[in-house]
Amino acid sequence: MRTPFEHAVARHGAVVLRVCRAVLGPGADAEDAWSETFMAALRAWPELAEGTNTQAWLVRVAQRKCIDLIRARARRAVPRAELPESPSALGLPGEDEGEVWRLVAALPERQRLAIAYHYLGGLPHAETAEIIGGSGASVRRAAADGVKTLRRRLAAAPEKEEPR
Repeated sequence: MRTPFEHAVARHGAVVLRVCRAVLGPGADAEDAWSETFMAALRAWPELAEGTNTQAWLVRVAQRKCIDLIRARARRAVPRAELPESPSALGLPGEDEGEVWRLVAALPERQRLAIAYHYLGGLPHAETAEIIGGSGASVRRAAADGVKTLRRRLAAAPEKEEPR
């Protein structure tokens, strides 16, 4: 008969915490990895084979949870006291591309909203349709018509000379 899960936590919890702290350093990440280890272990506990080396198994689960947190750290933004000054490659609305934004603003409302939500907001046509009304196909058509109008108007606009 396997021991209750609570006994495994009491017996091996300190070892798992030491492993997490050794890999992640002291602090909240190590404690989070410890918690995640025992949450995952609790879910897998009923299927754990009889005679399994529980401590080794828990350390292996902790190792995987630590790797998950290290990967998550790499994806997180790092707060800084000062932001670096670097201009956007896309520019800002109202600067150099003022003409484009003026043309978008001049589109019929349905076309303007379809372009804003789909192309600028990244929503699928079906979700855009839920916001502005109609079907996904009608929103797709409105967006296509709006883009076609923008292309036509931009092609007709006189070219600006690049500053030297």
